[in-house]
Amino acid sequence: MTETSSAATDSLSTPQPIRTPRGFALALSGVNFGVFIALMTPVMVSMAFKIEHITASREEATSALGLVLGVGALFALFANPLAGRLSDRTTSRWGMRRPWILGGTIVGLGAFALIGVATSVWVVLIAWCLVQASYNAVLAAAQATLPDQVPENDRGRVGGIVGLMTPMAILAGSFLVNFLPGDFERFVVPAVIAVIASGLFVIYLKDRKLDHAPAERFTAKQFFGSFVFNPVKHRDFGWTWLTKFMIMFGYAGIATFLPFYLGDKFGLNEQETIAIILASNVAAMACMAVSSPLGGYLSDKIGKRRPFVAAAGMVMVIGLLILAFAPSVPVLIFGQAIIGLGAGCFFSVDLALATQVLPNRDDIAKDLGVLNIANALPQSIAPAMAPAVIAFGATTALGGYETWYVFGALVALAGSVLVYRIKGVK
Repeated sequence: MTETSSAATDSLSTPQPIRTPRGFALALSGVNFGVFIALMTPVMVSMAFKIEHITASREEATSALGLVLGVGALFALFANPLAGRLSDRTTSRWGMRRPWILGGTIVGLGAFALIGVATSVWVVLIAWCLVQASYNAVLAAAQATLPDQVPENDRGRVGGIVGLMTPMAILAGSFLVNFLPGDFERFVVPAVIAVIASGLFVIYLKDRKLDHAPAERFTAKQFFGSFVFNPVKHRDFGWTWLTKFMIMFGYAGIATFLPFYLGDKFGLNEQETIAIILASNVAAMACMAVSSPLGGYLSDKIGKRRPFVAAAGMVMVIGLLILAFAPSVPVLIFGQAIIGLGAGCFFSVDLALATQVLPNRDDIAKDLGVLNIANALPQSIAPAMAPAVIAFGATTALGGYETWYVFGALVALAGSVLVYRIKGVK
């Protein structure tokens, strides 16, 4: 018996969905778009310039940016599985997922407003931690609606559509920044979009409801258990986690330091940098628009996940290397497009694969939250490591930022190979 089938028999109390509700993919895509336009616009553009505006030098800004994004990602790491477990236990008359989805975006809006008016790095840091905690609670609950509502044989298609929302949100955020006059607007306007999108999803969603409180009390053991799993008992789940972590590590370091990379390597000012980031995101979005739904569809059709995840990771590695050694801005944009081609397929198929290795259907949101640690942890480790790697690279012939992107490519390459350690899914 495979791990997937045994997981299914462990949770007969929670029936598998028979068919995907009409309009569900579009509705889930909307809330994902809202969350990622709010979260990714600062990571891609706004936060680097906000930190630069309140610090004295580029060196100080680089260190402060790594601190803010790194510590904030740690809060994402803990919030996602914890909120997922609490969502699985929620007995609200509004359902298990809806209170977390709408409540998280409202809290996030307030935190973004605080960042917009902050004049201290420490205030930005505290508010960004609150942003990461609240929006990752939204993601934990929203992603749990996929296995709640969609049968296994349709998850690649739905995942492909939902996967498009990350690049679309990045593109929309980069576009918005060009027209928003100051730091406050750059943080608050995307957050307002997130509140509207989550509100529409909550209205649409026919949420699961628990008829009674879970028999087991939420103890300290359950609290700490929200962040861990048994990799010996659930090997496929463990290998899926590690694969996701390594490929996301390569991906996580791109956006954070791209504004500084463009300024240092090509001598671009702030407005020129914003314009090039927008062009890069347009190129990446165009490629993702093809690879995300196509990868999800073909994965469902062929009945295999691993080859698509491995190929997607390898394409991202090629894009990272092009980015590292780009002799000109057009080549850099081409590298971003290649990364987008791989990322689109990875985000759609990896999500479908992950839902097939979950240990227990009664803990869907919690287990998806543990997997999302593999998304969040690289966003903490990468910015924390980057200043040291960049400083080391600056002493070599390769160059600081070039060394960083090559290092990310090597880590992503390892993740692309390790996906074949997953045995319970083809």
